[in-house]
Amino acid sequence: MTAKKNNLNEQSLVRDYLSQNPDFFEQNPDVFEALNISHNSGKAISLVERQIDLMRDRNKDMATQIDQMQTTAKDNALLMEKTKRLVLNLVQAKDLTQLIKALSVSLKSDFSTEFFSLTLINDDIIAAKTAANFVSKDEAKSIINDILTAQKAVCGAREEELSLLFGNQAKDIGSILALPLKNSVTFGVLALGHRDPSFYSQEIGTVFIDYIGDLLNELIPKFLIYKN
Repeated sequence: MTAKKNNLNEQSLVRDYLSQNPDFFEQNPDVFEALNISHNSGKAISLVERQIDLMRDRNKDMATQIDQMQTTAKDNALLMEKTKRLVLNLVQAKDLTQLIKALSVSLKSDFSTEFFSLTLINDDIIAAKTAANFVSKDEAKSIINDILTAQKAVCGAREEELSLLFGNQAKDIGSILALPLKNSVTFGVLALGHRDPSFYSQEIGTVFIDYIGDLLNELIPKFLIYKN
């Protein structure tokens, strides 16, 4: 036990000395050349060879990181371009019909959205002939109140919620992402659906739908006609 302790102390002293004297091997090249280090292959290699191997591994790791960064940058640039196109189409809409069409086309063609619905609460709104789904305040409160009162996008929905939001398409939907639309009051729900039950999950980021939701919160009320 004492011998083992002494050996550890000696190793610590050597480590400290080399750390404090990084030029030791330059001053003692014969010691440097005599060093051998075990390799994964089981063969003994010189310290220089070991350092070269480490540098190669680090270079490979660095190259992989650079590739990943470049891929991420390209993906972000593409997402930015698609988002810019969507925003321009939305702000250029002259009425609710054009806005919903622009939103639907962009979500499905640029963002791989399989199902899309815009549900508006119409107790005080004159329902227009659009692709929007108009429901009464009582019906909305009794069926999708959990979504309406949520502070952020909600993943998943009960069967009756799916039916209200997507109608006949509900049977084909495996997962959804739903966001309450609010101005001075909650006036509707934006919902995205997918056949894959795991496509929209709690782990998915909601930055995009939150951004689109903020935009719709400003644009949609301008197109709504309220009863006197």
